[in-house]
Amino acid sequence: MNDNSKKYFKILLVEDNPADISLTKEALNKNDVITEVYVVHNGVETLHFLEKKTRPDLIFLDLNLPKMTGLEVLKEIKEHEEYRRIPVVILTISANEEDLKKAYDLHANCYVNKPLEIKEFYEIMKSITDFFFKTVRLSNI
Repeated sequence: MNDNSKKYFKILLVEDNPADISLTKEALNKNDVITEVYVVHNGVETLHFLEKKTRPDLIFLDLNLPKMTGLEVLKEIKEHEEYRRIPVVILTISANEEDLKKAYDLHANCYVNKPLEIKEFYEIMKSITDFFFKTVRLSNI
């Protein structure tokens, strides 16, 4: 069991689709892990957020984004000394093997395909948040 002593966790959701934003927030609200969810809609906003706002405990990153692709954002995050230890979960519809390979080459912490069924999406989000916020120990530095 981890020793995270926080009462709530901060999640940065990088997603440009309003329906996916709403669904993800709803799924996170159904979990027993208390989270504060920040939303940005493209890669440029992501980098600005990280520079100016509170450091998130976890990032959900879509690959298909305007202005910068998710892979470009991931590369920037993992090359930055202050951000590289923030876990990044690729949350995407892309089942492309090349995207999967590139994401792991760029040090994504995991790659999750968005399921079509809402119930399955809720279960996946619960598994992810339980893992990152109840099971493992996260770095705060």
